[in-house]
Amino acid sequence: METIGIAGAGFAGAVLARELVESGKYQVVIFEQRDHIAGNCHTVRDPKTQVMIHQYGPHIFNTSREDVWDYVNRFGKFMPFMNRVKAVTEKGMFSLPINLMTINQFFDKTMSPEEAKEFISQIGDSSIENPQSFEDQALKFLGPDLYKNFFYGYTKKQWGVEPKELPASILQRLPIRFNYDDNYFTSRFQGIPEEGYTKIVERILDHPMISVQLGEPFVPEYKKEFKHIFFSGPMDAYFQYKLGRMNYRSLIFDRFDGKGDMQGNAVINYCSQEVPYTRISEHKHFAPWETHEESVSFREYSKLAEEGDIPYYPMRLAEDKELLARYMELAEAEKGLSFIGRLGTYRYLDMHVVIGESLDLAKACLAESSDAWPKYSGKPL
Repeated sequence: METIGIAGAGFAGAVLARELVESGKYQVVIFEQRDHIAGNCHTVRDPKTQVMIHQYGPHIFNTSREDVWDYVNRFGKFMPFMNRVKAVTEKGMFSLPINLMTINQFFDKTMSPEEAKEFISQIGDSSIENPQSFEDQALKFLGPDLYKNFFYGYTKKQWGVEPKELPASILQRLPIRFNYDDNYFTSRFQGIPEEGYTKIVERILDHPMISVQLGEPFVPEYKKEFKHIFFSGPMDAYFQYKLGRMNYRSLIFDRFDGKGDMQGNAVINYCSQEVPYTRISEHKHFAPWETHEESVSFREYSKLAEEGDIPYYPMRLAEDKELLARYMELAEAEKGLSFIGRLGTYRYLDMHVVIGESLDLAKACLAESSDAWPKYSGKPL
């Protein structure tokens, strides 16, 4: 039986490991540099309040892939949960994504869906035919008032650059709606695991042919010990930053505790530049099936990832993508090595996409000899 090495015990590595060993052809050793599994999805029961904490920020599972939904439900019960985000702006508090209620309240009107569509089309900047930047996209489809109040300050805080420097594609994650639907996601399946994400990953990894070594980062010298390596850490880190570092945004979480209900909602965004944090999340609201007298909240601050920081969001500015292309040339020259997951492929990916790509990659690998295994779980560029 051949042995496969995987760097990282998050969803990308765990799902791939489970699929490979269930074929009966392989055993897997996972190297995890942290002292816990589940990566940035790690959840832990707070010893003081007993609230389930999303240690690296809120994670709401959502997918329209039935196979992905069925897969995660094999390993734990998912409770229904809809993320209903609120936004504090200079004009007050509103619902996100921008929907018919948001539009009517913001402009003090009582428009129907068709009237709102016509109204928004008139306030949008029709002179922008082909939006190239985040700012272009917002001004074209939302107009200056909605853009300034909901997106300009928040985006500048989140990414650390002017929105006109960011690609237009970022805004596509938060479309405008002309009905009263304030569910943040549109996926068919949405929920949060009753026992937390870490328990789900723990069960995925619970197989006699999977060994997990916590507190041990993978180093390239280990490569010769395995038939193939799947690396879910940053691609530039694997190559020891020999060409330079690709830019990521990192996060700082400022915890504060309280009694009862602290803010009345799981997530509230703070859109003004004058407020230094981007949002506050109150974690007991992510488990409405539980009851807690005490509460735990976190203010979330965004910063450029520096050495020693946890990388969260790939910047993917022009210079980053140019550097990524150069690292991909190095990756293509490597034998017996594939890059997987959000960090390994330098893309912003939700949990369900990571899981889906690992399932698809496992099928592709099991259909081919290891000499022909794909280099990536999804093309980075």
